[in-house]
Amino acid sequence: MASSPIGCAGPAFSPPSPPRPCRHDPGGECPALVLPKPAAALQGSGFMAARPLSRMLQRLLGSSSRSCSSGAPVRQPRPRESAQAASEELSKQRQFLRGHAAPFSAILTDSFGRQHSYLRISLTEKCNLRCQYCMPEEGVQLTPKANLLTTEEILTLARLFVKEGVDKIRLTGGEPLIRPDVVDIVAQLQQLEGLRTIGVTTNGINLARLLPQLQKVGLSAINISLDTLVPAKFEFIVRRKGFHKVMDGIHKAIELGYNPVKVNCVVMRGLNEDELLDFAALTKSLPLDVRFIEYMPFDGNKWNFKKMVSYKEMLDTVRQQWPELEKLPEEESSTAKAFRIPGFQGQISFITSMSEHFCGTCNRLRITADGNLKWSLPSEVSQTFFFLCGHSALCRPGTE
Repeated sequence: MASSPIGCAGPAFSPPSPPRPCRHDPGGECPALVLPKPAAALQGSGFMAARPLSRMLQRLLGSSSRSCSSGAPVRQPRPRESAQAASEELSKQRQFLRGHAAPFSAILTDSFGRQHSYLRISLTEKCNLRCQYCMPEEGVQLTPKANLLTTEEILTLARLFVKEGVDKIRLTGGEPLIRPDVVDIVAQLQQLEGLRTIGVTTNGINLARLLPQLQKVGLSAINISLDTLVPAKFEFIVRRKGFHKVMDGIHKAIELGYNPVKVNCVVMRGLNEDELLDFAALTKSLPLDVRFIEYMPFDGNKWNFKKMVSYKEMLDTVRQQWPELEKLPEEESSTAKAFRIPGFQGQISFITSMSEHFCGTCNRLRITADGNLKWSLPSEVSQTFFFLCGHSALCRPGTE
């Protein structure tokens, strides 16, 4: 198949019938039973009273204080202290943390020894697209605003989790970049001692406009969802225009030096599996990590096995075009199998959620926009996780 340059008009597109569902963010929400929203136990941290909170979050909140659990010296800046001096002080504190790392939190270590150091926080349920496989054209019923986390609550929870050992936070949605105070949230997260990475997963519509501000205040990683390189197909899938805005966002991220820029592509048979090589070809001259994601069951997406294109099938397709494809090393907690085509700037990866799940090494947790806690990246999609009032039943890694 001839490859198309990024942002090109691409081949003609005729909408399939019926339309194929459904995107699943690889770091996204799993069908776990949710935890109740922060309650009276949070009153001391500025939370509104609600239902009882899980024992794990109660312990997190109970351990809250102004000091750092690692023993790093903490000093409040003087009223007239310059920004440069404050920045230098923060740098010294982070150097101390790297050299005096405390043992990982027992609270965030589960019974299988998995250390949950990666937290995903949903900033909103709202989205500025109406993907056919995600929601009806008129949208969905949203949680009342009074039941959603406030900015103060988001930052309080982030601080507590970072204190216990979380070193990476990713902001998600809905679409996180439609939240008016997203830049301020990133700026305040950047001040948390011990937090190494702040990322965002976005549909890219607002990315080009906001990214310079986000980078300035500390955003360090970007994932952009894009399922097609054909503008007409894009508009059919999301029921909105905006393909070129997403392309502009990808190019802006590259221009600002993000490397790699991760592009998430859910591969669905009959809709976009014919674009595998086009996506892979983008990595020749661009520092992209194109991540092909196996289509997963999701509430209401009418999943069936015939719609799923497996990792092995996708890999075979790419290898037929580029037999010299090389496997890259990966971290233990990685969800992706990474490959590089020799001579290419970027790489491709496969998220094998269905065919070769990775539950046994998962280190992710997710806080939803309404304050519930979920395990992310489900490998057994029919498994429900319970963690209510301190009684937990976790899925056993590698079992049904």
